[in-house]
Amino acid sequence: MRLADHQRRAFEAEMAMARTCNANGRADHAFHHLERAHVIGQRNVGAHVRAHVGMLRIGWQRRDGHEILGQLLRIPAALTKTLLWVPRGNTGGANVNAFRPMPIPADLQHLVD
Repeated sequence: MRLADHQRRAFEAEMAMARTCNANGRADHAFHHLERAHVIGQRNVGAHVRAHVGMLRIGWQRRDGHEILGQLLRIPAALTKTLLWVPRGNTGGANVNAFRPMPIPADLQHLVD
């Protein structure tokens, strides 16, 4: 599924915020923005994979084996399953069940409807 222009802009803004936060040593904030990007882009293969790769990078920086393994499992799924089914609102981190739908933050709701 292709992202509409407003979705693409919002996705790219979250990815940019993640990069900025990470560059400033704020990995927790960076991860939060990656989760938001994931919610916005999870119905698009490229965006979905980019969000997970960003999460993998944060996991690697933190030497967080759980996050690294979780993302290594999620990236192939994002490449192959995105067009079939995604759990709506799932934030994509290894700290949540990959199959669990989650509430969508109110400020992102208009981007995923």
